[in-house]
Amino acid sequence: MGSLSFDYSGETVIVTGGSSGIGRATALAFGRSGANVVVADVREKPKDPHASVPTHRVIREGGGEAEYVECDVADPDDVAAVVEAARELGGVDVMVNNAGLFVGESLVDLSPENLDRIVDVNVKGTFYGTQAAARDMRERDEGGVVLNTASISSRFAQHGQVQYDATKAAIAMITRGAALELAPDIRVNAVAPGQIATEFSEGGTESTQDRAGDEGFVKPVPLDRAGFPEDLAPAFCYLASEEASYVTGELLYVDGGWGAF
Repeated sequence: MGSLSFDYSGETVIVTGGSSGIGRATALAFGRSGANVVVADVREKPKDPHASVPTHRVIREGGGEAEYVECDVADPDDVAAVVEAARELGGVDVMVNNAGLFVGESLVDLSPENLDRIVDVNVKGTFYGTQAAARDMRERDEGGVVLNTASISSRFAQHGQVQYDATKAAIAMITRGAALELAPDIRVNAVAPGQIATEFSEGGTESTQDRAGDEGFVKPVPLDRAGFPEDLAPAFCYLASEEASYVTGELLYVDGGWGAF
């Protein structure tokens, strides 16, 4: 089968949550495509035990341009600082709001503190990132692209994670609402992953890559495997490209067919 290639030379891409998992794979993909990449995360070191070199350093070692900015996306001042760092590279052209948090607790047991935290990171973080990027693009009188990380949980409820499902549904509406408000100069879309083998839970020690062959993890996926971060990165690159110039307000599901039944 054929393959796609992208050229982002001279463009600046911010990836929140870019130190690990989907964010890392996406940042590396943009870096290989020639973009100046700003990796924004609360931690520089990857969570994935199979990776040791920080994302921005991998890009630099490959001949690309990248930097790391410490950022808690729940803090609008932190997000604004990341966008300001992108200004030094010419201003943000693509904003990938990928940082996210999973809290798997039952509805009756979920604490107010954990509810606040997951809403702060997933919902407010996506909103602040979209807002800050749009302001920068408008102030520079430039178009641009905002991409959010949604989920199959944006549409489908799953047992034991009502709080997570609710935040991902909110991201879907931020995506659609922002697409309406920011058109025609700024496009806003989201990638909606399915069951992706990556370290995700806050404070977790087991990488779900180790579960990729587990029958309970992959059984409901028609393509008969868990996804990997590298399966998501091309979707972000496509939606940010001119090839997707007539696409806005959409969620692109990359789930191995999970949502087909």
